[in-house]
Amino acid sequence: MNDEQLLRYSRQILLPGFDENKQQNLLDAHVLIMGLGGLGSPVAMYLAAAGIGKLTLVDFDHVELSNLQRQIIHTTSNLKQPKVDSAATTIKNLNPQVETNCINQQLIQSELEQLLENTDLLIDATDNFTSRFMINRACYNTRTPLVSGAAIRMEGQVSVFNFQNPESPCYRCLYDEEGEEDTSCSENGVMAPMVGIIGSIQAMEAIKILTSYGETLTGKLLIADAMFQEWRLMKFKKAPDCPVCGQK
Repeated sequence: MNDEQLLRYSRQILLPGFDENKQQNLLDAHVLIMGLGGLGSPVAMYLAAAGIGKLTLVDFDHVELSNLQRQIIHTTSNLKQPKVDSAATTIKNLNPQVETNCINQQLIQSELEQLLENTDLLIDATDNFTSRFMINRACYNTRTPLVSGAAIRMEGQVSVFNFQNPESPCYRCLYDEEGEEDTSCSENGVMAPMVGIIGSIQAMEAIKILTSYGETLTGKLLIADAMFQEWRLMKFKKAPDCPVCGQK
């Protein structure tokens, strides 16, 4: 690290147990973010600010006026722009040392798995079960750590699936692919800070995984209810009959 980087990241390096070597781990890391909406916005901004070396941004949507209530990486001047381009502009202004790779298309599983060959971690910031199940399969097949988050109304949840650990369950262990129905923000609404809270936790978990700092949410589901400001932590194990990670 040079002197500018030491100054930029000094408040992290001062943390007990978080030294220059762990900061270098972040600078050397490549993280893929699926979705640059309400969750992906704080994830991308905090990871860029924290010093992740490379961010691959994947989204095939454009910035709309209704997004700006909660998708803080985008601004009014970015309306109608591809979200990945809008996000990359904000990241460059926040930390020009971060390399960004923009993918403005919807990926199929084989394409995602190819990308993951050179990726250290994936953050799932999508808003539908079809994408989440596909991402889970791709991460499991490539043994890429996955940080998953979701938020709707005044509720949210975060979990970590570290497939480098053979005992880690997967997203399919939690949810039945045939029995889940999508709930969208456009139909149910979402409070702006709710996605910020969940996205920030996702960013925190990513940093912890990449630097082996603290204990992660692997095998745990953190559930937030902002209406009553209640938090629950549920532990779960790998499902033996899981069609993705269970015993064949």
